[in-house]
Amino acid sequence: MSPIRRRLGFLAAHLVVALVALVVIGGATRVMEAGLACPDWPLCFGTLLPGRQMNLQVFLEWFHRLDAFVVGVALLVMAVVAFLRRRLLPGWLPSLAMVLVLLVALQGGLGALTVLDLLPSGIVTAHLAMALTLVALLSGLTQRLLHPGGEAAPVWWTPLAGLALLAVVAQSLLGALMATSWAAQRCLAAGDGCRWLILHRNAAVPAAGLVLLFVFSALLAGGWSRRQWPYLIPVAILVTCQVGLGVGTLRLGLSQPLVTVAHQLVAALLVAVLASLLVRRPDVPFSPMPVVLDESSLEPCHG
Repeated sequence: MSPIRRRLGFLAAHLVVALVALVVIGGATRVMEAGLACPDWPLCFGTLLPGRQMNLQVFLEWFHRLDAFVVGVALLVMAVVAFLRRRLLPGWLPSLAMVLVLLVALQGGLGALTVLDLLPSGIVTAHLAMALTLVALLSGLTQRLLHPGGEAAPVWWTPLAGLALLAVVAQSLLGALMATSWAAQRCLAAGDGCRWLILHRNAAVPAAGLVLLFVFSALLAGGWSRRQWPYLIPVAILVTCQVGLGVGTLRLGLSQPLVTVAHQLVAALLVAVLASLLVRRPDVPFSPMPVVLDESSLEPCHG
């Protein structure tokens, strides 16, 4: 592995963490009703760093934008380096890096629309969908850069992992639609708009079932699949925690912001880990090549 590939892999890993933090801070911004704490965009109260207006809500919205800006700059740097050093890197990396830059630019546009259009539900949900897409792509990119592998995974590995990943993303977007339309609050308070809450709750069972099916299939299959248990067991734990957090959120009547934010954090972590497992491949077993000398081809040398 070339040093430039390793460094880009570490950069991608750090960006996955930054994106998960971005999703969590965005969730905290919504829970704390701070989505319009900075009334303008891209500045906040007409300045880069609001001073007199700074409070918890303004800080959440301002830091959310700062994190997004840092991620965008880092992705642009990655794209430039991947293009300039493309001979030392996989052929797919420059194109994927450019796609990531375009996606983060689109994400910035959606972020602007959430403020300028006063937090419409559809745009806020699309904003989250784009964030989760970036998390999945960068997590898979990190895996392929740092652990390229050389053999094909079992035939069932990619379809099951892909279904589990799609189920988690779909469930997260259902939760976003429910949250951005305040359906849960209206349902618990006045019995209005309960369809989104019921749909999100009922979809949790098949989504969790698909993830656990992938985990148990890998553990029962043995061989290389079972050796991935350090990654599979955390997935099962995260799913269990996610179900418990979802139940706890409703039991508490959405009155505890930390529980709601933790619910979104676990969802983002599930997306990152499942995306990494989706592209994971077995390594080529190392077998030293013996040196074989053909005596018929050797000639005596006198000197």
